[in-house]
Amino acid sequence: MTPRGLHRQSRIDHYTRAGLWTGDTVDGLLRAGVAARPEALAVVDPANKEQLTGGLPRRLTWGELDAEVDRVAAVLVERGFGHGDVLAVQLPNTAELCVTFLAAFRIGAVVTPFPVQYREYELAQLVRLAGARGFVTCARLGDRPMAGTARDLAAAVDGLDTVAIWGGEFATDEFATDEFATDGGAGGLVGLDTARGDPGRLTAHLAGLTIDPGECLTICWTSGTEATPKGVPRCHHDWLATARVCTAAPNLTGDDVVLNPFPMVNMAGIAGVFLPWLISGCALVQHQPFDLPVFLGQIAAERVTYTLVPPALLTMLLRREEVLAATDISSLTRVGSGSAPLPPSMVRGWQERHGIAVINFFGSNEGVALLSDPVSMPDPVDRASFFPRPGLPGVDYPSPVLAATESRLVDVTTGEDVTGPGQPGELLVRGPTVFAGYLPGTATRESVDGDGWLHTGDVFEIAGDEGQYLRYLDRAKDVIIRGGMNIAPAEIESLLSGHPKVADVACVGYPDEVLGERVCVFAVARPGEQITLDELVGHLRERRVASYKLPERLEIAEALPRNPVGKILKRELRSSLEMTS
Repeated sequence: MTPRGLHRQSRIDHYTRAGLWTGDTVDGLLRAGVAARPEALAVVDPANKEQLTGGLPRRLTWGELDAEVDRVAAVLVERGFGHGDVLAVQLPNTAELCVTFLAAFRIGAVVTPFPVQYREYELAQLVRLAGARGFVTCARLGDRPMAGTARDLAAAVDGLDTVAIWGGEFATDEFATDEFATDGGAGGLVGLDTARGDPGRLTAHLAGLTIDPGECLTICWTSGTEATPKGVPRCHHDWLATARVCTAAPNLTGDDVVLNPFPMVNMAGIAGVFLPWLISGCALVQHQPFDLPVFLGQIAAERVTYTLVPPALLTMLLRREEVLAATDISSLTRVGSGSAPLPPSMVRGWQERHGIAVINFFGSNEGVALLSDPVSMPDPVDRASFFPRPGLPGVDYPSPVLAATESRLVDVTTGEDVTGPGQPGELLVRGPTVFAGYLPGTATRESVDGDGWLHTGDVFEIAGDEGQYLRYLDRAKDVIIRGGMNIAPAEIESLLSGHPKVADVACVGYPDEVLGERVCVFAVARPGEQITLDELVGHLRERRVASYKLPERLEIAEALPRNPVGKILKRELRSSLEMTS
């Protein structure tokens, strides 16, 4: 059971009076969409779903989606789930994932979603921390037997008494044990494809249910410097404030078709796609795991108008015009990207060559929500490099949520406010998108202080002739300090990503007895290419980069280690240097 009310009442009153937090709930948005467009297409399965999970791809209208949500909600109620109970979910991006989320939200349950890459070790740890009573997964994922793993997990975790499986080939009899009855009573094992609960019990449950938009909706997980991922509870209020920013930036409407390649486990998948889909009433096309031919084929076949794409992939596609020439992307009008600095040449290239505007997003599970869109930042080079400073008067923001967000930079050493351009500082934000605090027991310190400022751990500098912009430099913990000078690895990585031989790149610091740290580059070469340190240093010198930032070590890698949502694991890179030094 999770705390229902996450935010202080004074904060709720403040943003409610401003019209930024409303009485909307996720289930309310779904019901409004169903009432407005019952026959319109709502969600489309991945084209390769049969190879992925064994199920046949489905296309559901809003009316069909709502009926499926009711069916699964009735099953959950019959299995003993109710208001505030936590349901763990590990599913790939499919129609079933949308149905599971929405069914849980309909009955007032809390969802804690997990990447499909997580195995027993991570799942057992986090299911316990979340206090989950149930676990939903698929029968198989490729050749992984997900159903058996879920059963074993439930046997190992006290309080996890229900396992629900999507997958036509799943048979409950094969997995039945003394601990897992399959007689339809509370708890146990259930196959969700065909299971049905008593509609009368669901009706009675909903009649007595009042969902407050300030209560917990999800518990997502974020990795960082601590050994255990931190739990990030979020409510309808702060989720929907963030989602409205992500809906307004591409100006989504019910006529759009959105392709989602990001797992629906954190900010990108939930606030960037899932909730904007419900707000706008558009069609959602699911995709996972990432497969470039399938992804491009979906754009052409479904006439996709908007999608999210990692920066490295956008850069690669721009370099491989033969790939784009073989695919019809004429329906695509804008693309969202982020999680790493965007090369200005890439943003300009997509706009000039293909007429596609790249929207620059910068966000976090905890509630950072910055963006540069084509309306507020029409120049593609500026859009790649800068974000409008939240809360400044006279700035054209795509959403009133950003206009109501406050921001500060503070010196990472002294904690003093940074007010002038060119000086790095940690970004602090305060506003309606910021979460209330980590799940108890999952973080050694809170990131939101007593005045409501979220200490992001991200280093920016003030830019623009009137100080109207922020420019991202790096994560505070990743900053390299060489001879007393701060070096932002992301800045060097952005420059080196433009080298014609570089496919992927990351920079980390390594110890030096005299200077404290020096810069090491990990580079992945493009096929058929070889990279030298002199070439990379020369590339940076041509761009007049300060000499103290130049790398002094190069490690060639076949691939860079990344977490399930695509972020480079720099701790692993630093550890590999320690082992070879």
